[in-house]
Amino acid sequence: MPLTKRDCARLERQLIAALTDACETAKAEILGFDWLTHTVDYSTFPQSLRVTWVFDTRANKALALSGGADQRMRELTAKALHEADVPPLPMERCVHFDCEEDCRLQHAGDWRARLARH
Repeated sequence: MPLTKRDCARLERQLIAALTDACETAKAEILGFDWLTHTVDYSTFPQSLRVTWVFDTRANKALALSGGADQRMRELTAKALHEADVPPLPMERCVHFDCEEDCRLQHAGDWRARLARH
């Protein structure tokens, strides 16, 4: 059964609250991590859900990922999605890592265009 507008709005609020908590935790733990966002097409939810973790620079992103922070961010994402009552998803598919530096260079800082490429 497709989600109603009310279901989508409720789920969006739950996602924002849970992912905000994950974001604040990561900011305190992971050097260079700045913010995260999510995109979703509710007509194909939950398969369309993407969570993008954004670092300030390529160097900090590379350092964090080589040090295993990607696993921590996947754990935080899984916990947030569970708290938002999202069915289990493969974290390798729905979690992405990016950086401000690459967005500026490749999309002139336009995150909307950059995120639409997924």
